[in-house]
Amino acid sequence: MPPATSPADRPDVVVVALSARALAAAAVRAGLRPAAVDLFADGDTRRLAASCVRLPSAGLRLDADALLDALSAPDLRGVPLVHGSGFEDDPTLLARIAAGRPLLGNPPDAVARTKDPFALAALLHRLGIPHPEVRAEAPTPADGHQLKRIGGSGGGHIRTAPPGPAPPGWYVQRRVGGHPVSVLFLADGRRACVVGLSRQWASPAPDAPYRYGGAAGPLRLPERVAGPMAAMVARLTEALGLVGLNSADFLVAGDTLHLLEVNPRPGASLDVFDRDPMPPLLALHADACAGRLPDRLPSLWNCRAALVHYATAPLGIDAADWPAWTADRPATPARIAPGEPVCTVLAEGTSVGRARRRAEQRCRHLMTALLAADTLEMQP
Repeated sequence: MPPATSPADRPDVVVVALSARALAAAAVRAGLRPAAVDLFADGDTRRLAASCVRLPSAGLRLDADALLDALSAPDLRGVPLVHGSGFEDDPTLLARIAAGRPLLGNPPDAVARTKDPFALAALLHRLGIPHPEVRAEAPTPADGHQLKRIGGSGGGHIRTAPPGPAPPGWYVQRRVGGHPVSVLFLADGRRACVVGLSRQWASPAPDAPYRYGGAAGPLRLPERVAGPMAAMVARLTEALGLVGLNSADFLVAGDTLHLLEVNPRPGASLDVFDRDPMPPLLALHADACAGRLPDRLPSLWNCRAALVHYATAPLGIDAADWPAWTADRPATPARIAPGEPVCTVLAEGTSVGRARRRAEQRCRHLMTALLAADTLEMQP
């Protein structure tokens, strides 16, 4: 029989998500020793985490049985858990894995309330928060409407809606104009504290025109726009009982706002905001879950972009010396099909536009190197 795990070897927290690298990095920055469970077990996730479990993946969904089995390991039993993406379409799975351990994040009932598009639309109407119309059936003609999977994340699931009823597990949302802006905020169940705003963009693919492409921030918007966004987030926090780190996605056209959805968990903008002089965001997340919000947060000195680099051709990576400005680095050897994510590319600049352009430039250089050789030799 193997020896029992000593308390010194046990992780302080287990992070679970479709991709857990950003949460694992946030835990390390907060002085914690994380374990990670996700679908990728990227090379940098393995280096960050005390232990890392890769789950089988079918359609970018968490396998319930495999996840429960992984979390039943002796060194993970009773360890506090932080959840990221992957539970919005199945809050009951979150309830199952949270049994017998502290949950640092929104409880399953809050996730269910937030990710029910029809209940959320009714709440937004009562709160006077502008939002696109949602419905169970697209009109004829269906021009100007999108088909979305309930609880979907990453944008890859969004399609142009055909006329007629939405399939089970899907809904129809009217398309509105504007620039995508996400608000990252802390919540204690009653109050909210905005961490920052980020500009987001899509990386269209032939079968996924709204696939998530990246984010850059902090985005500075006029107070006449940023102020109402903060007020809407505060009203949502109280109405939904949100805790910890959350994000709200808006479309902004001039002074006109439409709230698209609320993500009741830490997300991709951790890469944008979790850096000096900002205090460790996962520590603030835990404090907020316990009812403690900061009085104020520092301003970041410059802007950072986090861009998802998707393969445009088949890639075989047998060894790689990844540049320091990359994250979500696949463990090698790796075989990556066109359209699959290769890694995240980071860059900084004096504005969100400059940071994004720098990330795009790095992305082009990286792709050239990946196609040219198995081993990367890139300068910072």
